[in-house]
Amino acid sequence: MKLIERDELAAFLAREFPQTRVTVEQVDAHEAVVAHEIGAAELRPGGTVSGPVMMAVADVALYVAVLSRIGLVPLTVTTNLSINFLRKPRADRRILGRCRLLKLGRTLAVGEVTLYSEGDPDPVAHATGTYAIPRER
Repeated sequence: MKLIERDELAAFLAREFPQTRVTVEQVDAHEAVVAHEIGAAELRPGGTVSGPVMMAVADVALYVAVLSRIGLVPLTVTTNLSINFLRKPRADRRILGRCRLLKLGRTLAVGEVTLYSEGDPDPVAHATGTYAIPRER
């Protein structure tokens, strides 16, 4: 199975999901890395990054990881996403999501995403998710 390259995935996301601010940083056989710039619109009182922003980063990271392995199949969809918020992310740094697929089957993919404030080694959140892969591709 041929791995879909970062540039092709980035162009696909820009075309199909122009509303997302998540960017594809890296894709290889072991993981996908995405990033989200943080600005005033992403912050909650107390200067923390909002939960919905972190959920979006986790979801896109998993989507990118799956598509990098199966090809650009737009109707591959989230069926479950669960997140644990571990610590307050930095308001002045991008949020990075590193996804590793745990299982890639014919109709389901399961992965985990660890979220970081860029430059900090300690994770700010951990998510697990499942994607449904259409039978007909």
